[in-house]
Amino acid sequence: MRQEPRQDPAPLSRHLRIHQDRGHTVLELRGEIDIAAATEIAPHLDRVTGQASARVVIDLLPVEFFDCSGLRLLYRARSRVLERGGQLQLVCAHPLTLRVLKVTGLSRLLPPRATLDAALGQPEATSGTL
Repeated sequence: MRQEPRQDPAPLSRHLRIHQDRGHTVLELRGEIDIAAATEIAPHLDRVTGQASARVVIDLLPVEFFDCSGLRLLYRARSRVLERGGQLQLVCAHPLTLRVLKVTGLSRLLPPRATLDAALGQPEATSGTL
């Protein structure tokens, strides 16, 4: 039997694409994540993170710019997922974004993985403390 190639869904917006991978919902943020983008992304993020026992990965690899609005999205996603007994992983490899995560302490709460494969291989939610 011939298997059809996997079709990735079209982006929900120019800043967000959501797809399923290995039992996880992957939110791929794209481009510049500023206040305008965060406002556009937030309802989709809330829908995904509002589900009980959600297994979520936020992928920042395609992000070119990330400000405090993006940090707010990550804090909110983490709180919502953990409150509902879910798992949240973060993918980030950009040096400047990694520095922002470290300076703000978010990297201790949500340790970034360098690749999507690494994040999908993590068995438990990140629940570090400050």
